[in-house]
Amino acid sequence: MTTILHLITGLETGGAEHMLARLAISMHHDRHRSVVVSMTGPGTVGPQLVSAGIPLHSLDLRRGLPDPRGVVRLARILRQERPRILQTWLYHADLCGLIARWLAPGCRLFWNIQCTESTGTDVVRRLSARCSSVPNAVIVNSLTGKRFHERLGYRPKRWEHIPNGCDTSVFRFDAQARQRLRYEFGIPERAVAIGLPARYHPMKDHANFLAAAARLAAARPETVFVLAGAGTERSNKPLGDAIAAYGLDPRVRLLGERNDMAGVYSALDIVTLSSAFGEGCPNVLGEAMSCGVPCAATDCGDAAELLGPTGPVVPPREPEALASAWTRLIAIGPDGRRSIGAEARGRIIRLYDLTAIVRRYEVAYAMH
Repeated sequence: MTTILHLITGLETGGAEHMLARLAISMHHDRHRSVVVSMTGPGTVGPQLVSAGIPLHSLDLRRGLPDPRGVVRLARILRQERPRILQTWLYHADLCGLIARWLAPGCRLFWNIQCTESTGTDVVRRLSARCSSVPNAVIVNSLTGKRFHERLGYRPKRWEHIPNGCDTSVFRFDAQARQRLRYEFGIPERAVAIGLPARYHPMKDHANFLAAAARLAAARPETVFVLAGAGTERSNKPLGDAIAAYGLDPRVRLLGERNDMAGVYSALDIVTLSSAFGEGCPNVLGEAMSCGVPCAATDCGDAAELLGPTGPVVPPREPEALASAWTRLIAIGPDGRRSIGAEARGRIIRLYDLTAIVRRYEVAYAMH
């Protein structure tokens, strides 16, 4: 049995963190044993790993503060777990993986790039590009991200493009959840509910979503707008102020972070990702599509690649274009949206089903 040690910067909620958890939990446990090491702490995703029986270690480092004690802890974990494969996730973990490989010279090292645009400092970018030929391969979840990092100077031995996978048995339309949650959220059945499932962060560009919502609300009084994700609570004053400034208070539902996203997607009529930068292969689009919900997105990362012909893609930071995309999806009516949603789910099953994506990771590990 091959032990794979996954080293990640942290385990707070995010696309990379969720993809790591899905991969570690879904691999064939008769052939692979997954171990996860967080450079910071267990975060919000750690308990999910532990409940699935995945060993979890933490280096307990503080973000942005170098601490040699982390190297000592990592060395101890490597001696204990004796991995054959070291899979790192996100920039700081990629660089830390170079040290780990030196401490465990028999390991094969794989980096994993989960974003389109580098969000690290100039020093991290330069170091990562200079060292990118060291790993056995660099896995990237988006073609846009691959092109971007090539421009940064990344020259790996081998690129492996493996998009994020979606568990289509979990993310599927749930009629009972739709009825229950729309009642809970105060959304009439006749209303068109447009949702942005994303943490409150500049890259997700909630300002763009709200500006588009204000434009649509003036022409379509039956629409309701739903925000879900970390930071989308009523206690978020800047978000609340922006909603009030557009006069959208009665039309917006703030859900905060949820652990029942398949039900939330089912309660929506349209799902949107309004990001301005930084996306790789957006999990929320794949999940919503798997639930049979039509999507509209900004042209960020591989959103267009993911949606294919099943949903409109508009330029980032152009609220009028986003509102126009919503208008087109509203105009085709419930039957038209159901038809597009069925096509979208079929696309996810064919191209992004988690079982097939996990197999691609296993093949990549075996090749090197």
